[in-house]
Amino acid sequence: MSSTDQSSEPNASEPQSFLDRLRALLGTFRPHGSLRTDLVEVLDAAGTSEEVSEFTPSERQMLRNILHLKEVGIDDIMVPRAEIVAVQKDVTLGALLIEFAKASHSRLVVYDDTLDDPVGMVHIRDLLAFMTGVQPGDEPEDGHLPDLSAVNLAQTLDEAGLIRRLLYVPPSMPAVDLLVSMQAARIHLALVIDEYGGTDGLVSMEDVVEEIVGEIEDEHDDEAALIQRQPDGSFLADARTALEDVAEVVGADFVPGEAGEEVDTLGGLIVTLAARVPEPGEIIQLPGAYRVEVVEADPRRVKALRIIPPVAEAVAAGSTGNGA
Repeated sequence: MSSTDQSSEPNASEPQSFLDRLRALLGTFRPHGSLRTDLVEVLDAAGTSEEVSEFTPSERQMLRNILHLKEVGIDDIMVPRAEIVAVQKDVTLGALLIEFAKASHSRLVVYDDTLDDPVGMVHIRDLLAFMTGVQPGDEPEDGHLPDLSAVNLAQTLDEAGLIRRLLYVPPSMPAVDLLVSMQAARIHLALVIDEYGGTDGLVSMEDVVEEIVGEIEDEHDDEAALIQRQPDGSFLADARTALEDVAEVVGADFVPGEAGEEVDTLGGLIVTLAARVPEPGEIIQLPGAYRVEVVEADPRRVKALRIIPPVAEAVAAGSTGNGA
């Protein structure tokens, strides 16, 4: 046998690459299927072979999520327009500080006249650097404290030059393409623009990554703070509270009814039942024995609600009767 023939033969002792092992593993499933389909079948066959069991359950779930990411559109994960926290470009630095504190976000959208006229975003890191005079990477001086009294809090955001660029994307864009665009542009926030040029929603890199790794919670994501029991037995809730969280806190007898199958949040349920945005003080009867009072709302959406269980109503009625 010639040296040429010998060099063409694979070395049996040479370790297989990951792709070689993957091809060998996929060969036990669908030899004529696509690589994506075969890989899905491998992941679904967890625990049926020694090779597959090399993946932990969390790894298998992440791999499934990555394969599914191509089918996820931005409109599936974006924050809807009504829930976007934004500031006008002429907002003062003092008011901007308050907005950052209330929103618990590190980035806020900046607009001109309305949200349909976006001009960029502002990062809290830039605001702090402007106010303290300390830039990222600067070596701090021992004992040096910034003179915040010298900061003109009446100066506007636009005058301070703190507005950054953000991405503008269509709602039909696949989430995986957005992730690549954000990585290339080094911009972690994108405004979703509809076919008429209006603002449709907002999506961050965290929203996309959560489709792969699951919900990412930090110190500001306190679900218990969204709904709290009151001394009178009622529950004060943020309108963004998920219906499943409401049922978990209030009780299994909290029944959203058929309308609850179309929405995810308590605010969405109330707007659906009322067929409009109800005004503060209005009380909406749920399909079960519960009622919901609108505590805070604006013309576009409800913000805070009070859930009134039957027990709370009975207690209130009893107190009224005893006092008569």
